[in-house]
Amino acid sequence: MMDTVSDVCALFGRHVRHIARVPEKLISVTVMPVAYLAVFGLLFGSAITVPGGDYVQYLVAGILAQTMLMNVSSTALGVAEDLGNGLVDRFRAMPISTGSVLAARTGANTALSAVSCVTICAGGLVLGWRPREGLASAAAALALLLLLGWAMSWVGAVVGLVLRANDAITSVAFLVVLPLTFLSNAFIPLSGLPDWLATACEWNPVSVVVAACRDLFGDLPAGSAGTGFPVQHAAPLAVTMALALAALAAPAAVRAYARAAAR
Repeated sequence: MMDTVSDVCALFGRHVRHIARVPEKLISVTVMPVAYLAVFGLLFGSAITVPGGDYVQYLVAGILAQTMLMNVSSTALGVAEDLGNGLVDRFRAMPISTGSVLAARTGANTALSAVSCVTICAGGLVLGWRPREGLASAAAALALLLLLGWAMSWVGAVVGLVLRANDAITSVAFLVVLPLTFLSNAFIPLSGLPDWLATACEWNPVSVVVAACRDLFGDLPAGSAGTGFPVQHAAPLAVTMALALAALAAPAAVRAYARAAAR
């Protein structure tokens, strides 16, 4: 057990040092999310009405959740790069467990997600967003978001190990992220949708996480929370969904890695 922890820490440090040597990689987790926040908040905010609330206040949790979904593509591309540049072959000759390699990769990407969360929150503060329920509640919301980001990293590991080609990875990641983002409450209230579509969107894991974070941030306008089960039990359901997703994706990623390393 201690050897596994040591392996994960060593590989995690390698990924962090690599980011420090190539700081351009931070652009996708810092500049881009803040740009999305500014575009949606300033340009679309005047056209989108949130009952009883301010759109920027409503939007921040959605941008944070969208950024966590991007771990699918970043992890997939990173794993594919490791397979292509011979790194996996070197690992295969070393006494390192398969799970350690993937745990370090997903952990490093989750750490990058934490940097992204801080940047988005800072941008939100500049635009007028405020966490109204206190720092402890805001920290719980960020922890929930990082749990989602960690789960999506495991999904990305599966995608990268199965597809390998960058073009295919980008296309599949887009097909995963796009419906999860836009068929959710990330950017618009669900109250204006047809009942059947609103119900489907409420059960979207992204909607559940966003609803839980808005509640923890104090961003939910009065009367806009809804009465469905996913909204009324958002926080525990969000944790359950994220852990279930990771429990499904992690073993699949380990098996895919073992097959890839054996080739």
